[in-house]
Amino acid sequence: MKEIKTFVLLLLAATMLSGCSATFPLTATSNPIGKKTGTSSGTAYFGILFFGMDASIRTAAKNGGITKISTVDVKQSNILGIVQTYETTVTGD
Repeated sequence: MKEIKTFVLLLLAATMLSGCSATFPLTATSNPIGKKTGTSSGTAYFGILFFGMDASIRTAAKNGGITKISTVDVKQSNILGIVQTYETTVTGD
């Protein structure tokens, strides 16, 4: 029984202390794929502290000079469950 508890605790610790990153397609429109790309990003700490974070689609489009959005992708990264980063990428014209 003690071995099972130890295994579960080690598995839980390994899961919490790991880092990962994933990119997801969020949406696409019927607009043709454009030549412009815009990004916006932000960082969160401990999942509750957000300082001036703006990873919005609107900001990404504005940063790329995009008025007709074609696609939106979101990338999320997590480091040790302490630092989470979010990046939104918009393509269009």
